[in-house]
Amino acid sequence: MSTLFLCAISNIKSGACDQDCAFCAQSSHHGASIDRYSKKPLETILHEAKQASLHQATGFCLVSSGKALTPSTLRLVCEAAKAINDLGLGLRLIACNGIAKAEELHALKQAGIHAYNHNLEASKAFYPKLCATHTWEERYLTCKHVGEVGLDLVCGGIFGVGETWEDRESLFASIASLNPKNVPLNFFHPNPALPLSRPTLSQEEALAIVALARKRVPHAQKIMLAGGRERVFGKGNYPFLDHGANAIVIGNYLTTQGDDAKAELTALAAIGYTPAGGCGKG
Repeated sequence: MSTLFLCAISNIKSGACDQDCAFCAQSSHHGASIDRYSKKPLETILHEAKQASLHQATGFCLVSSGKALTPSTLRLVCEAAKAINDLGLGLRLIACNGIAKAEELHALKQAGIHAYNHNLEASKAFYPKLCATHTWEERYLTCKHVGEVGLDLVCGGIFGVGETWEDRESLFASIASLNPKNVPLNFFHPNPALPLSRPTLSQEEALAIVALARKRVPHAQKIMLAGGRERVFGKGNYPFLDHGANAIVIGNYLTTQGDDAKAELTALAAIGYTPAGGCGKG
């Protein structure tokens, strides 16, 4: 059997983001029809952590909408991290809460967070075409802070948003310069409310992106297929595992539905894959 790393997501703060990212349904600029809430109850987060462990996901990511890590979100993530670790589930905890200062990231580490996810999303040259309310440089600086405080970095991008192959090469070069442990690859999922309208990437092009990620970020422990995976490849279909990927998000995403976790585990076992440990581990 081959091993595959599994990560699960908990959307702890959804929607109402004041940033204008053209690809994101959580932006208040676009008015997409999604669930919106300012704080997921701790009991619900703990239930989702238990479900993640049950489904053999050893990485668990606490995600919040918004440009930056706010004091209230920092308190919630720290509280959740301590409570999840107290359960003894063995989950490696990842936080994904936007632009963050070094002292805030240090507080997360002290609370029991193991890694921080902050995607560059696109090349430095292309990013202004996707977002005008903050800069690519702000994102890059946060990623640098992650390594400086001793957290593992999870850093990737979104594809199928109009970028060129030159943009993709530039993005992966920037990601490689940050020495991430995990590189999540997201594929654009259209929503009628979004200003961005692009055709879904072909499987052939998506597989070429996966192979490029593995080639250009060779020291990353994991190349992870994340949002939009099922839209591009369909449910129960995993050709990317032969092109350099060795991790997936299991279950639902932030605002879209994923495959049923039990069905996914069955499908993976049928092609010779078993869950590995430590998706967020360095």
